[in-house]
Amino acid sequence: MAEMGKGVTAGKIASNVQKKLTRAQEKVLQKLGKADETKDEQFEQCVQNFNKQLFEGSKLQKDLRTYLASVKAMHEASKKLTECLQEVYEPEWPGSSETNKIAENNDLLWTDFHQKLVDQALLTMDTYLGQFPDIKSRIAKRGRKLVDYDSARHHYESLQTAKKKDEAKIAKAEEELVKAQKVFEEMNIDLQEELPSLWNSRVGFYVNTFQSIAGLEENFHKEMSKLNQNLNDVLVDLEKEHGSSTYPVKAQPRKKTKLFSRLRKKMSSDSTSAKANKTPSSPPDGTPVTSPETKTVNHEPEPSTLETPGGGIPKSPSQSSLPAVVVETFPATVNGTVEGGAPSERADMPPGFLFKVQAMHDYTATDNDELQLKTGDVVLVIPFDNPEEQDEGWLMGVKESDWLQHKEFDQCRGVFPENFTERVQ
Repeated sequence: MAEMGKGVTAGKIASNVQKKLTRAQEKVLQKLGKADETKDEQFEQCVQNFNKQLFEGSKLQKDLRTYLASVKAMHEASKKLTECLQEVYEPEWPGSSETNKIAENNDLLWTDFHQKLVDQALLTMDTYLGQFPDIKSRIAKRGRKLVDYDSARHHYESLQTAKKKDEAKIAKAEEELVKAQKVFEEMNIDLQEELPSLWNSRVGFYVNTFQSIAGLEENFHKEMSKLNQNLNDVLVDLEKEHGSSTYPVKAQPRKKTKLFSRLRKKMSSDSTSAKANKTPSSPPDGTPVTSPETKTVNHEPEPSTLETPGGGIPKSPSQSSLPAVVVETFPATVNGTVEGGAPSERADMPPGFLFKVQAMHDYTATDNDELQLKTGDVVLVIPFDNPEEQDEGWLMGVKESDWLQHKEFDQCRGVFPENFTERVQ
C-alpha cells in the first residue's frame, strides 16, 4: 500500500475516518434515545473535580504572575527612589558611605525576594499544573474509547438479535467488543485511581505554596525593616549635625501693608478737612461748635458736634467723620472656618474678642503693624475695623501676655499670619 507520509498510510487514514464516523453515529443514536449509553457517575464526579481543580490552579498561577510583576515594579520604584537619595546626598555629609551601602543592600534584597518567589512558588505552580494537560487528554481519550465500546456492544447485540444470524460476523463482532472493552477498562481503571489522588493533592499544594510566599514575605520585610532603621539612623545624625531640616513655614504675602499708618493719615486728613470747612457762625440753636479731641486710631472719640463742609447743621457723634470703635459682625475666616455671629464682649478681653490662637512657629514681624510671635504665644483674635483691610491668610489680634499686662488695645494689637497659629478656643 502506498505511503501517504512518515508512518501514515492510506489504510490508517481510512481506519481513523471510519472510527470518527462510527463514533459520531453512536453519539447521535444515544442523544436520540435509540441506543443506551454506558455511564459512570463516580467517574463523572471525578472529572468535575478535575475541571474545578484545573480552573482554580490556572487562576492561582495567573494571580501569582501578577503578584511577581508587582514585586518587580516595586523593586524598580524602590531602586529609583534610593538612586535619587544617593544623588541628593552630598559626599561630605555624614553617613554618605552608609547610605550607598544601604541602597546596594536594598537592591539585593528586592532581587533575592523576587528570585525566591519564582523558585519556590511560581516554578512549583508550573510543575503542579504541568500534569493537567496529559490527564485532560487521557480523559478525552477515555471518552472516545467508551463510545467505541458502546458502539461495538450495540453492533454485537444487533447481530445476535438478527433474524438471519451470521456466525462469522457475530464472532468478529464479539472479538471487536472484547478488544474495545479491554482498551476502555485499562484507561478507565488508571484514571479512576489517578483522579481522586490528584484531587486530594490540592490541599497540600495550596498549603505549601502560600506558606512559602508568607515565609518569604516575612523574611523580606524583616530585612527591609533593618535597612530602613539604618537609613533612619543616618538621617537622624545628619539632622543633628546640620540642624533642623524642617521646611520653614511662610506667611502669605500682604497686599495692604502699613495698615495703622494709613489709618492715621486718613484720620488726620479727615480732621484737617473738617476744620478747614467749618463756618464761623454758631449753629441756629446757639450751641457752640466744639472741635473734636484728637484720639488714637480706633479709640472712641469724645462726643462732639461737627459741621459738614457746606452746611451749618451739627452732626451727632455717631455721624462724625472720625473713625470710632464700632464692633460689627463680619465673617472672619480662620483656619478654613467662617466665624459668624456677634463677637462676645467680655470684661477681661479686648473689644470685639473672637477666640484664641496659639503660635505653632516663630514669626518675625516685617512691618510695624505686625505682631512678633514666639512658639507658644497665645493671641486674642479681634476683628478688623474694616474687613476690606484684611489680607487673605492674616488675622488681627493682641498677644494675651501684653493685654493682661498693659490693657493697651491700640498700642498692642497687630496683624499676624494665620498659618503660623492653631486655634485653641
